[in-house]
Amino acid sequence: MSAEPTRWRSIAITAYGPTVLVAIGQGAILPLVALSARELGASVGIASFIVALIGLGQLVGDLPAGALAVRIGEKRALIAACALDAVALLGAFLATSVQLLAVAITVTGVAGAVFGLARQAYLTEAIPLQMRARALSTLGGTFRVGLFVGPFIAAAIVSQSSIGAAYAFAAATNLAAAVLTAFLPDVRSTHRTPASEKRPHRSVVSVLLEHRKILLTLGLGILIISAARATRQSIVPLWAQSIGLNAATTSVIFGISAGVDMLLFYPGGAIMDRYGRVYVAVPSMIVLGLGFCLLPLTSGATSVGLVAALMCLGNGISSGVVLTLGADASPEQDRTQFLGGWRVCSDLGNAAGPLVVSVVTALATLAAAAITMGLLTWAGSAWLVKWVPRYAPGRHSRHERREAREPDDGDK
Repeated sequence: MSAEPTRWRSIAITAYGPTVLVAIGQGAILPLVALSARELGASVGIASFIVALIGLGQLVGDLPAGALAVRIGEKRALIAACALDAVALLGAFLATSVQLLAVAITVTGVAGAVFGLARQAYLTEAIPLQMRARALSTLGGTFRVGLFVGPFIAAAIVSQSSIGAAYAFAAATNLAAAVLTAFLPDVRSTHRTPASEKRPHRSVVSVLLEHRKILLTLGLGILIISAARATRQSIVPLWAQSIGLNAATTSVIFGISAGVDMLLFYPGGAIMDRYGRVYVAVPSMIVLGLGFCLLPLTSGATSVGLVAALMCLGNGISSGVVLTLGADASPEQDRTQFLGGWRVCSDLGNAAGPLVVSVVTALATLAAAAITMGLLTWAGSAWLVKWVPRYAPGRHSRHERREAREPDDGDK
């Protein structure tokens, strides 16, 4: 029992440190992408599109990331992703046109896809099953910490220099992350057998086709979780603006809520490891759905802040749940390719949630959009009740569990 926490602690700095550094850099540039596009002459619509290119780059990069990581290994993929991100950010720093900035931001998204997948796959291999949820929840928590700290550093940099300097700072954090990652022990040498190393690499498409049932069932639940999370980040400021709150007040609400979010990642992981994934996945979605439905009833800063904190309670306790469920559902062989498809489900949800809000608001009202998302989130919680236990980790392999569920000819 003591050896496992010792191993976790022994790789903690090199496993989580790069994530913090990358997240700080990302947090530094995210509020500034649209502003830098505007400085280069982009319209408001084009500037918004360039911000969206980060998510598009991640979506485009998910499946190639799986193919790359399985060929060169998670550690090398992490280093390559940090290096690519640094080059892209330097490109954004040097960009003299909107087109060059758009290319740089897209590449940043692709690099983020590679980094996220390789980090998830590495920890899934390196950390014992009984500690998996805590390890991956901590991963999600460290990313949240970095995103929280980054904007404050960027504010200090921009006040003393320029927006471009924030891109240079983010490039430096990625290079530092690459150097720190180089000290990670190579998980392939300790967790994979010679037979598995000699096994020919399968294509991402063939792996996803083999496991399509998981992606179409549990993966759909992950899509809804991601949609609810992404919508939370967009609908709260929109509602705050609609009731007359200024930007400063909205920022304070977000800052306080982010603090609630960051405090809960480890308890959520501990609950998942001790009692099961469903005891976090489902309650978190119920709480998020309740927050969406309560939001239209708010009319001032205090009530909006309370609802935002409630939603962050649901979001924070579920930190790492998408990573953990993906690790649980992934096959021991071809894990990295599978996780590429898993991240597609998650990133599609990130894009779909705000899109639902946009469509419903255009057809009805923002309040109707909030209630619609609340109902969808509650429907997602019911879906997770059905499918999360099906792929829960246990003593038997997934194949054995499937055979146990399916009656043979004599039972029919």
